[in-house]
Amino acid sequence: MAKKQKAEVAVEEPVVVAPPKQKEEPKKKNTWEYKDRQYYLLSEKAPVVFILKSKGIMWFDESVGYEREIKYTLNQKTPFVDEFKGDSRLDHIIFRDGVLNVPKEKVILQKILSLYHPDLNGLYAEVDNEAAAQSDLEELNLEFEAMQAAMTIDIDHAEAIVRTERGSKVSKMSSQEIKRDLFLMAKQQPELFLELANDENISIRNLGIKAVEMGLIILSSDQRTFLWNNGRKLFTVPFDENPYSALTSWFKTDEGVEVYQVVEKKLK
Repeated sequence: MAKKQKAEVAVEEPVVVAPPKQKEEPKKKNTWEYKDRQYYLLSEKAPVVFILKSKGIMWFDESVGYEREIKYTLNQKTPFVDEFKGDSRLDHIIFRDGVLNVPKEKVILQKILSLYHPDLNGLYAEVDNEAAAQSDLEELNLEFEAMQAAMTIDIDHAEAIVRTERGSKVSKMSSQEIKRDLFLMAKQQPELFLELANDENISIRNLGIKAVEMGLIILSSDQRTFLWNNGRKLFTVPFDENPYSALTSWFKTDEGVEVYQVVEKKLK
């Protein structure tokens, strides 16, 4: 009798399912710049020695939603009191002659002064070399623009601008003296210079002043009335207004523009 053959049973190997990979949270980038920093007192007369508050400082931490106490110490690796380990030894924050230099190795002190201290920009400030350079660059650009403008200004316009500084003395100055003072003004007061150079009224005002100096127009002793040199009244200065500002405005009226044209011809 034939033996029965055993049926072969296929055994499936268990499928190993890998656990889902947990998404790694991006590491927070440390944006703190390690560098030497300088701080200075904002008072005009800084004392020889000034001790800034270094304990009992409260800072609101938005990441946790409450205030945290800050203290500057000699032996702790954090400024936050709630992170201290063991006893803490208080250290002092001292400005000498209004200045405090903090090397890059003293990160905790720098962060207290630059980030956490409530007196920042009140009692003291941090020197910002980049901002200072930007400010210097803007001033230099303004000066360059003013000097370029001064190069193109004719002598009559130059006289009008310099008169705002020199007054009636301009009438006795040579063209070289006027040009010299024009360039000095452009260099020393570039913002004011450009404002005056672009003021469309300054030449009109200058002509009015010259007309009075030359006796073509008379300003009454009470500075309330302008007249022709023959005594005929031109107009009355509005109350509480500078007479030459009023004359400048009047020259631009229908009546005044005719007088302006006559005066301009006579002065030329």
